[in-house]
Amino acid sequence: MSTLTEAPPPLAPTAPEKKAARKRGRFAPYWLLLPGILWLIIFFALPMLYQASTSVQTGSLEQGYKVTWHFATYWDALSEYWPQFLRSVLYAAAATVLCLLLGYPLAYLIAFRAGRWRNLIMILVIAPFFTSFLIRTLAWKTILADSGPVVSTLNTLHVLDVTSWLGWTAGDRVLATPLAVVCGLTYNFLPFMVLPLYTSLERIDGRLHEAAGDLYAKPFTTFRKVTFPLSMPGVVSGTLLTFIPAAGDYVNAELLGSTDTRMIGNVIQTQFLRILDYPTAAALSFILMAAILFMVTLYIRRSGTEDLV
Repeated sequence: MSTLTEAPPPLAPTAPEKKAARKRGRFAPYWLLLPGILWLIIFFALPMLYQASTSVQTGSLEQGYKVTWHFATYWDALSEYWPQFLRSVLYAAAATVLCLLLGYPLAYLIAFRAGRWRNLIMILVIAPFFTSFLIRTLAWKTILADSGPVVSTLNTLHVLDVTSWLGWTAGDRVLATPLAVVCGLTYNFLPFMVLPLYTSLERIDGRLHEAAGDLYAKPFTTFRKVTFPLSMPGVVSGTLLTFIPAAGDYVNAELLGSTDTRMIGNVIQTQFLRILDYPTAAALSFILMAAILFMVTLYIRRSGTEDLV
């Protein structure tokens, strides 16, 4: 007879081996983050540093630019182009408010009332992304043409009389006015408002609405006390995604506006590509970035929400 012998149990790893394995596992997330960090350094941080050095240079394109720490460029740029800064903030704020007023009901419809049509409506919301930003903006030149149906309808309803009195249009003309620029901004950035709102509204548990109804809350009270507060992360995210790019946009003001509706993005583009005053253009860029960062920080603190979609 032969006897079977059991194999000896595997030896447990020693303490140094455990420590080495734990150390390797600790650094694994950082290795995964390394490609993204390198991307940000190469394509974001380094260009920012280069623009920062450009903003404090003096000279000309023929003679060359040198870093002389000329910080007066910031004050000169701000004192000369503050109307364009103010106009950019006002246009971006108006477009953001319009996007919120149009986007919230649409996002609410998709989240709670669309049913089997939800996917179709979502496709229609993101359909503008299927074409280029430039083509979408040029289309508004046809929509708002002086002889088009939109202007004719507004004239019939005497809406243009009111907007002309407010200074948003010029007589019977909509193109080359602030209203045209705001319309273009609203149309181009509306999907950036709808998508975060829809995501935030979809997360709301429907049983909360039922509970509010059981407590005899009217539909408006349910919206004011339950739906809107719970959708605040989407409201904050949507307004930020709309306001920030709208404040720095220059395409809509260039194609739909005039010299009286130029935004700060148009000034920066002109300084960089036409006048070739690189220090002033860089200084304007940093002033715009600092202003937006200050407003966004203040807005997030005032919004009272810690979660963003």
